[in-house]
Amino acid sequence: MKKFLNSVDTVLTESLDGLVAAHADILVVGDEHKFIRRKVLKPGKVALISGGGSGHEPLHAGFVGHGMLDAACPGQVFTSPTPDQMLAAATTVDTGAGCLFIVKNYEGDVMNFDMAAEMADGVVQVVTNDDVAVENSSYTTGRRGVAGTLVVEKIIGAAAEQGMALADLKALGDRVNGATRSMGVALTSCTVPAAGKPTFDIGDGEMEFGVGIHGEPGRRRDTLKSADAIAGEICAAILGDLGDKANGPALLFINGFGGTPLMELYLMYNSARKIFENSGVTVTRSLVGSYVTSLDMAGCSITLTMLDGETTGLWDAPVHTAALRWGM
Repeated sequence: MKKFLNSVDTVLTESLDGLVAAHADILVVGDEHKFIRRKVLKPGKVALISGGGSGHEPLHAGFVGHGMLDAACPGQVFTSPTPDQMLAAATTVDTGAGCLFIVKNYEGDVMNFDMAAEMADGVVQVVTNDDVAVENSSYTTGRRGVAGTLVVEKIIGAAAEQGMALADLKALGDRVNGATRSMGVALTSCTVPAAGKPTFDIGDGEMEFGVGIHGEPGRRRDTLKSADAIAGEICAAILGDLGDKANGPALLFINGFGGTPLMELYLMYNSARKIFENSGVTVTRSLVGSYVTSLDMAGCSITLTMLDGETTGLWDAPVHTAALRWGM
């Protein structure tokens, strides 16, 4: 294993310290590194809090700032944060309008965020479950929450910044999640620092189709195919799952898992866009890059979110975070 480390025991805290130092104009680290929060809180705004295991950077801490999250709670690598982290974050960033938790549908995340919500006042939750690859997995009951979580955080974040009330934000988040579908493919495994070896073995001529963001198995192990063929199968699964919803304007998001060059991600975007537009979808908004990663895994996911006038405007609204920023 070759990684930039001082110790596997300190990699998370040292990384968080570096993140906050690099973006000291917008970020502050909480006590005992329990959370990262916005440096300047907005009184009277619903506070948005998300989190999950580390190793998916820039999700979630990279999306803390104006127009997105007020706080993010990082767990150890691929391990859910604990309820006391979410409770500490909620206590710190709630300015009086309540808190909304945005939770990826993994059993550990859901359980711990539920516990924190029960201990806090004025908290509601949106659970993301955009992955169409498998119905249940080793980490979940029901579909996994993956790259579509970014889309939910961005759109809800913009609405919260504009003053939308807690109940309306919850309804909006559920609606955006319901309009979003994702699926991924891995070309290599990732290597968790504490393990020191790849999570799974995969041959040079193989791919894991429908892989999860922790490296958990997907639909099947298959021989490596062309980019067009891979995009074709993923897009077909997304379109089939959306059914009649797959018509009209949409956001196309090609997400890298951490070890894939942008050249290849844009190639996949080109393939996917052609397929979707030939099927009645009009791609009006786009995002390409490594935003919801799996450490050093080579691979990508395709996310499609169907848009309307309201959600398009909220996607376009100004955002200023470490990893996503425009319009400011």
